[in-house]
Amino acid sequence: MVELLRCDWCIGDDLYRHYHDHEWGVPCRDDTKLFEFLILEGAQAGLSWLTILKRREHYRRAFAEFQVDSVAEFSCADVARLMEDKGIVRNRLKIESAISNARHYQAIQAEYGSFSDYIWGFIDNTPIISQWSSQDKVPATTIVSDRISREMKKRGFRFFGSTICYAFMQAMGLVNDHQKDCFKHKR
Repeated sequence: MVELLRCDWCIGDDLYRHYHDHEWGVPCRDDTKLFEFLILEGAQAGLSWLTILKRREHYRRAFAEFQVDSVAEFSCADVARLMEDKGIVRNRLKIESAISNARHYQAIQAEYGSFSDYIWGFIDNTPIISQWSSQDKVPATTIVSDRISREMKKRGFRFFGSTICYAFMQAMGLVNDHQKDCFKHKR
């Protein structure tokens, strides 16, 4: 049996490989999943993505299955509850920003009809296709991630700097950063 060629970053860990093969870089227009990754990418700041992936199910439970309307209603009691939840990263600023970001997310949905329409509008609704030969060539930020991050910060979003924004874009398929020889690149 021939082993599929994959991006360098996912080799050596089954969870990473599964995430790479089934989710990363697949264009997503579902507002619930986009919100999930907004929370998860913000939680990842300063940590490895694998740390967050391992806690993803805990985040799902802790953050109301990533239902934005529910998270936007979280109170100080919910913040206290989350600060005691050992299944997630217990950083008060990240937790409070997830709740605040949910409210800003709702505002974008009200203005644009969906968060998907808003975020995909930055790239004319067409994924950016990269041609990287190795992972060390992939940038941490781009002009587009700089612009999106700036715009979202103006709207009040926190923990969504350009690096987090670009990781979000990669994860949600706004940009295809699979290496050229990866079996997922052409798909």
